Amino acid sequence: MSELEAALSIARAATEEARTADARLRDALEILPQGIVFLDSEGRYVLWNEQYAKIYHRTADLFNVGVKLADTLRVGVMRGDYPDAKGREEEWIAERLQKLKRPSERHEQWLSDGRCILIDERATADGGVIGLRIDITELKEREASFRLLFEANPVPMFVVARNTNTILSVNAAARDHYLYPGDQLIGRNVHSLHPGEDHPQIDMLYSPAPGRLAERTWRHLKQDGTEIEVALFSQAIVHDRTPALLVAAVDITERRRAEAQAAYLSRHDPLTGLANRARHLEQVSEMLAADHGGASLCIGLDNFKSVNETMGPIAGDLLLQAVARRIRNTLRAGSTAARVGGDEFGVILPGAVNPEEINSVALRLISAISAPYMIQGQHATIGASIGIAIAPQDGDEASQLLKNANLALSQTKLTHKGAFRYFEEEMHARAQGRRRLEQDLRIAIERDGLAVHYQPLISLSTGRIVAAEALVRWSHGERGFIPPQEFIPLAEEAGLIWQLGRTVLRRACRDATAWPQDVSVAVNLSPMQFRCGNVFELVKETLEATGLAPDRLEVEITESLFLERSNLVLDALADLRELGVCIAMDDFGTGYSALGYLTSFPFDKIKIDRSFVSGIETHVEKQAVVRAIVGLGETLGKKTVAEGIETADELACLRMIGCEQGQGYLFSKARPQEALLPFIGKRKPRRVA
Repeated sequence: MSELEAALSIARAATEEARTADARLRDALEILPQGIVFLDSEGRYVLWNEQYAKIYHRTADLFNVGVKLADTLRVGVMRGDYPDAKGREEEWIAERLQKLKRPSERHEQWLSDGRCILIDERATADGGVIGLRIDITELKEREASFRLLFEANPVPMFVVARNTNTILSVNAAARDHYLYPGDQLIGRNVHSLHPGEDHPQIDMLYSPAPGRLAERTWRHLKQDGTEIEVALFSQAIVHDRTPALLVAAVDITERRRAEAQAAYLSRHDPLTGLANRARHLEQVSEMLAADHGGASLCIGLDNFKSVNETMGPIAGDLLLQAVARRIRNTLRAGSTAARVGGDEFGVILPGAVNPEEINSVALRLISAISAPYMIQGQHATIGASIGIAIAPQDGDEASQLLKNANLALSQTKLTHKGAFRYFEEEMHARAQGRRRLEQDLRIAIERDGLAVHYQPLISLSTGRIVAAEALVRWSHGERGFIPPQEFIPLAEEAGLIWQLGRTVLRRACRDATAWPQDVSVAVNLSPMQFRCGNVFELVKETLEATGLAPDRLEVEITESLFLERSNLVLDALADLRELGVCIAMDDFGTGYSALGYLTSFPFDKIKIDRSFVSGIETHVEKQAVVRAIVGLGETLGKKTVAEGIETADELACLRMIGCEQGQGYLFSKARPQEALLPFIGKRKPRRVA
């Protein structure tokens, strides 16, 4: 082979090897997920892969070997491929070519279809450029989402460098909450947010794995020095190529305060600030556990209900607060007080077993509570009764000791208000008897076991029966006759008064339909009935059901109902009068300010209390009072009725004064329906001698 042939053979082999290398290079470039471009020293296209063409698909038709990148950029700008160039086209092109001439730092390029391309270009030895194009659209979207969640998050958030604990970034919530405007927090060490005693644990706390430190709460300091309690949550991230932690600081200061307040309120009375019943039981249990004995005092306020009704509930609350202060100021150190019910208080005297000591405390409490009060510019006076149980003999459990003290209080109120009494075993028997009586009363009401008797009201000028008052009677199977003054309060306490009142009203109205048309029936309604239900609807439905004319029904109410100053009561009374029912004030003159209600409330009749009638013929003062009431009634157009007339002399005096009607044993005791009808028939209109 000649030298020429040998040279040609070598050239062919070299060419083939170059083609093979070029093919391999192209294959390698096409495999890459990034766009690759090779430019010569003049910025002309030498080589590019398919991914590069896909990225710039809107100008890929211009890509040819030897075409300048500057020309494709200009055409792309004209086609609107680069939104950042809009309005500054030439400036944008110049900036891009400048970066091409001095390739170094990465930069981003946004395309019109919303994609973001990361450009990384490097110079080659012959002055050309190798360019890498990476579609980072998803990454930018994630960054945007992160930035949105970070910056707009209402929870204060920090980005903290893991190696230096330097704060790299903060969101608006952190700037506002920690009182650092602008970027004042950035660049600070996270130590500045913690009090000094926490600093030894900071490095571990702000690490990717803080361990149990992350399970507790921490104290943070605002710029003004305010200390807050926070729960910290962290997640390892990379921030601008720096290993970091994303930290969320949840301020739980108010929640802790709310929890503390809730815990306090769960064991204290919100009105008086004293311990409540639950806490009182705990304190009694603690006293019993100490095994040193002690006394449990149950204090009930006397006359509080009347003051509360007269002056209103706000004044009642102020009065309870004043009572609580007096109780607290009266007690010795170590003793505790609680409000255990509406107007009941409890006191514990740990270690007090000497009766003289306990008596002294009880007397001081009664004296302190009973002293006059000034509430909203008005004087108020109440009393106090106390029941006492001694530990451990009267109870070795908290609930039993308190129960026995309450039993002693109940007996004190029944026998001698304004005093104190110790628990006695027989009190249990009395309490059980009262519960049995309540059960029997409930059964009697449900089974229609109560009777209604009627006491006539007589015209003092003619002797004619004008009405009869319905009076409920209870004949107990074992105890015999039980007086109303015993079972009516029991019905009110047991929530039976509405059923009882409805039964009496219906029976009375039904019975009255058998009486002469000119004889009315009077029915008492208690204040509790007005609180329990709609009295007007009850009366209206009863009249419709029985067929009794409304003007033949008299509703008797006491002054205590007026003292409530309730629009509900006033509306009910007004509706009853409009219906045609007569409204009578019972026991007039025994309340606080009865005269003031004569012109304020819609009633038609005044019933003068028997205390003014008894012995009136010999008492000038009683005569003066009754004469004043009768005169006032005449002036206001209201009829007057004297209650409890028992003698002819009382009758003669009342008739002389001018009282219109009377009621009492002189005329008749209360009679059952079967005895009343003959009595009405025999009673002819005449002047009573």
